[in-house]
Formats: sequence, C-alpha cells, structure tokens
Amino acid sequence: MPISANVRIGEGSIVFHPELVNLYGCTIGEMTKIGTFVEIQAGASVGSRCKISSHTFICEGVVIEDDVFVGHGVLFTNDRYPRASKNGQLLTAEDWVMEPTVVRRGASIGSGAVILCGLTIGEGAMIGAGAVVTRDVPDHALVAGVPARLVRRLGSPA
Repeated sequence: MPISANVRIGEGSIVFHPELVNLYGCTIGEMTKIGTFVEIQAGASVGSRCKISSHTFICEGVVIEDDVFVGHGVLFTNDRYPRASKNGQLLTAEDWVMEPTVVRRGASIGSGAVILCGLTIGEGAMIGAGAVVTRDVPDHALVAGVPARLVRRLGSPA
C-alpha cells in the first residue's frame, strides 16, 4: 500500500497520485501538496501549506516546517557515514546514527538539491537547484553550488 495506515495527513492536504507515492509513519500538515513518486519515511514530518514536488526523498529524522517548497528530485540524507557491512556482516538498524535535519518555515529548496544530514536550513532561505548543502544555511540566505555557498542575503518577507 503506497500510503500506510499509520500516516497522519492534515485536513485539505492533497496527494496527487496516492498509488504512486511511498508514505509510511510520517506526519503531513494541513493544506500540503505531495507530488508523484515521493517517499516520506517513518519519523519524518512535513508542515502545513508545503509543496513537495515529484521524485523527492524525505528520510527519517527530517523535519520540514510550514510553508516550505521542495522542488523536484530533492534528496535528504540522515546518515553521515553510511555502510552496508562491516567485517563481512551486513549492518542493521542498530549500527548507524540517524542525524536529524530541520528545514525552517518558508524555506525553498530547488530541484535536484541534495541536503546532507545534521543541519538546519534557515527560515526563508533558498537553496539553488542542484546544490549540495553540507552545512547550516542562515535565515533568509540564498545558497547555490557544490558545495552550496552563500550567494546573497534575501530580504525577509513582509
């Protein structure tokens, strides 16, 4: 089942193609739009009035606050040192450390961005398309590139 029974979806939210998403154990606020081929894992949360575009992956430990735009094909991570095995043995859920990521209110993440774990994207910040975010992004900052660097400060919303 593409949308698990343990998903909490707020009033007025739209999942455009429920048969073409993978949502489980997550929380989605009110009036949020979820595009096609999106995966949102257990323990992740998406706020109200957000737009999550197609082909996006939001993993455990990611908190997206209200009014956030996430472009197409955005990828979040939650493990700083991922490995499949150690000494010839497959690793299990107990063998890794989940590092949370927070996207503050009103931020915007461009298509194809990769957001590494353990950081905060500030309120009203903008991430350029294709950027690789490796460290915290200040409030109302525009960052772009690989790795993402400050382009300029944005005016705060009225």
